[in-house]
Amino acid sequence: MPSPPWYVISDAHIGVASAERERALVAFLEALEGRAHGLLIVGDLFDFWFEWRRVLPRHGVQVIGALARLVRRGTSVTWLAGNHDCWGGEILTHDLGIRYVRDEWIDDVGAWRIAAHHGDGLRGDVDRGYRRLRAVLRHPLAIRAYRWLHPDLATRLALGTSAASRLRQASDGGAGLRAVAAARLGTPDAPDVVLYGHSHVPALERIGRGIYANCGAWWADPLYLRVDAETLTLARWNGALDTDAVTALPRRVAPAGTLPA
Repeated sequence: MPSPPWYVISDAHIGVASAERERALVAFLEALEGRAHGLLIVGDLFDFWFEWRRVLPRHGVQVIGALARLVRRGTSVTWLAGNHDCWGGEILTHDLGIRYVRDEWIDDVGAWRIAAHHGDGLRGDVDRGYRRLRAVLRHPLAIRAYRWLHPDLATRLALGTSAASRLRQASDGGAGLRAVAAARLGTPDAPDVVLYGHSHVPALERIGRGIYANCGAWWADPLYLRVDAETLTLARWNGALDTDAVTALPRRVAPAGTLPA
């Protein structure tokens, strides 16, 4: 009997996304219970996430509750830090049992070798200034200083200053991250799949012998990726799992001149 699939989402930006999109996400997470081996969140689940010692952001309560239920009922949840939610800590890892990854995540999902990253800061010269800023924002001293702010004030500041990068597609139409993925897929030790978020531009395409995938942005269009033993499927949530496929790619390419099975 085949093992249950993994599911992948990205860029929900809960906190500024519409109430409809947040309800859809909670319903999607609830639908995964008992049907998913794992869930991979490719960053920016929240438009702002920060952990104080005893305080949680209010806008995340329903989503965090749904993730906690998933973990309790046996689904593995991996959350990659995005540029909006890179300040996760013990609440996610110790209290909820989520695997929180601040850099690239490389692992085997069934027969697939997947390399995943939110995608921020990867585009060479274009992202040079952002990489310098990211180093400051993620520095332990900066995090410690920010924790001294009252959560209401800190949240207001964060949401106000993040407007430039949230809720929009990349100005290059996703071409920059696609080029980064193509270069990675062309290396001798390339994974089967390179998976990014961040650009808000959905993609599922074969590049050379590998596949580049991007779930787009849930806040704009509730797309998700399903990872089965032999197929990747980009689908749209319409209230039920696995009923609205947008496109799919098999793991293996049939040799020229042969008919599909």
